[in-house]
Amino acid sequence: MIKYIGSKRVLIPQILQAVASFPKVKNVVDLFSGTSRVAHALKKAGYFVQANDHNQYAHVLARCYVQADRNAIQKEAALLIEEFNRIPGKAGYFTETFCNQSRFFHPTNGERVDAIRERIAELGLEPNLEAVLLVSLMEAADRVDSTTGVQMAYLKQWAKRAHNPLQLRLPDVLPGDGLATRLEAADAAKTLKADLVYLDPPYNQHSYRGNYHVWESLVRWDKPEVYGKACKRIDCREYKSPFNSKRLIHDALSKVISNIQAKHLLVSFNNEGYVSREEMEELLGKWGNVAVLGIDFKTLRWRSDWYP
Repeated sequence: MIKYIGSKRVLIPQILQAVASFPKVKNVVDLFSGTSRVAHALKKAGYFVQANDHNQYAHVLARCYVQADRNAIQKEAALLIEEFNRIPGKAGYFTETFCNQSRFFHPTNGERVDAIRERIAELGLEPNLEAVLLVSLMEAADRVDSTTGVQMAYLKQWAKRAHNPLQLRLPDVLPGDGLATRLEAADAAKTLKADLVYLDPPYNQHSYRGNYHVWESLVRWDKPEVYGKACKRIDCREYKSPFNSKRLIHDALSKVISNIQAKHLLVSFNNEGYVSREEMEELLGKWGNVAVLGIDFKTLRWRSDWYP
């Protein structure tokens, strides 16, 4: 899966253990699904999973890793990925924006991304199959990027991996059903019902759309106007999530928590954000009994060889 700030990759065993500790849980909602790493692990563990995120790139990841059924798409997806790996590069919007105006990818790989993405757009595929192919392209580009893991900065010198040739692989799509939705969190909390809701919201000023704007533009393929050295989408400037605001986050969290339709609630919480542990316990205490498990986790630190 793609590199992602706040990824719960190393915490998957603890999260699965926590979910399993609740009685009679068969279906789970992941309200802020991001890369769908947690949702994918839950589906693999046998739960019926509903994954929600308001960003389009995250919704595509959820379609691939939660909603798509491997048995329904594997054969056709594998054949198309073989075709895409033979497509020669052709420079377009992606190359100009993310290789020439900025340096997120080497132009040779940017040209391949352009050509493959145009081919996907031409095919007019069924949504779940299209999502699997878009994720395959996204992950292939992520493996040859020249970034720090976020797209608000790129390296001053090309990363060694940036010179590797772009190569698509079939994502780890699981058999069986799931559901991917693209709603604002408060609406999803009112709409999606489950035995357990998993909550991992943003806690600071860094917008996920801003941090991963390249993926948003890649999956939408709307070729938007951009701004700044990082060539962010204009809507990164226009859209403001209350979860990225110190002034608004408490009310936003309270609204989500109060609207949750589930017997149990599991929250991943970062104590270096806008909400203190005491404040979080108070918010959750209004919903039900609270138990806390503390786990040490490394945070991202800025370095001088990152640009801009």
